[in-house]
Amino acid sequence: MAEKEDFEAIRQIYTVLVLHFIDGMKQSDIGTALNLSPSKVSRLITQGRKLGMVKIAVESPFQHLVDLERDLVEATGLGSAVVTPSVTGSPDTTLQQVGRAAANQLLETLRDGDVIAITGGKAVSAVVENLEPERSFDVTVVPLTGGVQGKYYTDVNHLATRLAEQLGGSTMLVHAPLFAESREQRDMLMEMGSIKEVFDLARKAAVALVGVGSILTPGSSYYDLHPGTNPDRDLLVRSGVVGEFLAHLIREDGAIADYPLNSRLVALEPRELAQCRRTIGVAAGAEKVLPIRAVLNGRLLDSLVIDEQTASAVLETKGNAQHVA
Repeated sequence: MAEKEDFEAIRQIYTVLVLHFIDGMKQSDIGTALNLSPSKVSRLITQGRKLGMVKIAVESPFQHLVDLERDLVEATGLGSAVVTPSVTGSPDTTLQQVGRAAANQLLETLRDGDVIAITGGKAVSAVVENLEPERSFDVTVVPLTGGVQGKYYTDVNHLATRLAEQLGGSTMLVHAPLFAESREQRDMLMEMGSIKEVFDLARKAAVALVGVGSILTPGSSYYDLHPGTNPDRDLLVRSGVVGEFLAHLIREDGAIADYPLNSRLVALEPRELAQCRRTIGVAAGAEKVLPIRAVLNGRLLDSLVIDEQTASAVLETKGNAQHVA
């Protein structure tokens, strides 16, 4: 008799669980269909969970991207990673998809009262272009570097202004060039009250949104930063430079390279981002693989938003090198 009662109880629980979790019925509708009170339906669902009768599996149609994200986190020590599909033959479309994903991550991260610190560049521009907030945020947007004349749409001050407008927040700008004429001039600019105030805010930003730059191709963004003659690319490579981060030339281990131009930068140093609550890196394209690896080796990011082909290449180069430091 006890067995029969147990079977009837389990059968009733099973029926309720199927109606709720498989058929998607509301608890109130289940109660009406089975002539049970809402509280009884709720108790049966709770009992079913306790008995281990409910097992939930969530699968993505883009499971291979989810797997790549997991592999990146496990291999590099990142807190999180977002991998978007790559659009073969269209790097601009791929970058826009990465920008859209990073924009969504930024919106999920933001809280009223936050300071957002950003770099310039095409990747951050893609984030700003694809931002679609559902409400206004009481935030302040500040640059992490000085500005670049003649590069309006990727200049950090322009992007900071656009980002603040999109979010309904305010901005404070750095009215100084990215490169000073000498180290002494750089030191003087960094101590100017208006510039120092902005960089002090940037150092303790809740969110830093940063691009990762290449030096390998003639069209690389690093060569857009210079007001004068471009640096010799071959000389940079021979000097051990593999990429750019916060306009600093960096080595494979993520450390700042011993290169004269670095000493003239009106910008925060990469290590100073450690004080920020979260640093989100945004990048796409084969030319970004070595710079991304260097930034990951240096533990300079908490989160990375990247496309599928670039993510796979980063993991492959990591495997070939045996480790990411």
